[in-house]
Amino acid sequence: MPSLSASDPRPGRQPCRRQFDVSHQSSSGVVQTPVLVGVPTPLGALPVPHEFSPAEVADRVWRCAGAVRPRTLIAVSSADGGVGRSTLVAALGGLLALAVPGPVLAVDMNPVPWGGLADRIGRQSTATVWDTVRDLNSLTSAEEIQRWTQRGPTGLLALAGETEGQGRRPPQHDEAAAVVEVVRRLVAVTVCDVMPALITGVWRTLHTAQAPVIVARASTDSIRHSLRLLAHLRAAGYGPVADRAVLAVSATSPRIAREVRAVLKQARSAVPTIVSIPFDVGLSVPEPIDVRRLRKQTRHALVHLAEQVLLRCIAPVAGGRPA
Repeated sequence: MPSLSASDPRPGRQPCRRQFDVSHQSSSGVVQTPVLVGVPTPLGALPVPHEFSPAEVADRVWRCAGAVRPRTLIAVSSADGGVGRSTLVAALGGLLALAVPGPVLAVDMNPVPWGGLADRIGRQSTATVWDTVRDLNSLTSAEEIQRWTQRGPTGLLALAGETEGQGRRPPQHDEAAAVVEVVRRLVAVTVCDVMPALITGVWRTLHTAQAPVIVARASTDSIRHSLRLLAHLRAAGYGPVADRAVLAVSATSPRIAREVRAVLKQARSAVPTIVSIPFDVGLSVPEPIDVRRLRKQTRHALVHLAEQVLLRCIAPVAGGRPA
């Protein structure tokens, strides 16, 4: 396994120029989304694999990926459990691992004993996020992180969740958040698989992230619960989270019911960005995800999702918070 580098993997990279068209809409399910134009190719940017299209969007994604700053944090949460959050983390993280010229690390922050993210990444050892909680003070280099990571098919590194053994347990959210604050300093991008946003600790994690992603199933209840979550965040003083949020709606069957399409249409007036992820057998089975092997339509949707996430990661953030 190649070693991680604690330094910026993109020496001499050039700043991105940003210009936004806020009225973009595409057949991929992306609505009211900013489009990045005039972005020079950063030094060290990786080539776009042939599996990914539309070509223009994929090219923007790879150029933006070459421009992300170290310590970039993406937080993926939901209003409910069982919506495919870990699957989306593995799929999005797997694509970013191909695009970002530096280590991309996924962290399972769920405080329950299950193998969700590990199933979607693949295990090469028994190491879990619990090892980093226990040895937090030793995480002073990228090599120390690498001791505890699993590696996905496209190079995504992961601190997998703990399924509980003797003397071990899943970490609480605050313990996992402390790990994230340490490891994000040593990798290019950290993607967090966060528990449903039912506690203020999760809200703080979403607020810290440059790109908060809310996952919903393509059902009327799940989408409505997500809209209520965003309304609660605004009421609780986390309006910037709702303003930056990307709503990823994952289909559970090849056909989307008429009432679900109606709710999605309503949601577009309340959510800045919605990306629909189509049904794909490759996302529905508990096996490691190689995004290059998914259906073309699914790869299109993930490229659009990555574009929206990366736009938030390279753009300035209001209020003086680092981007």
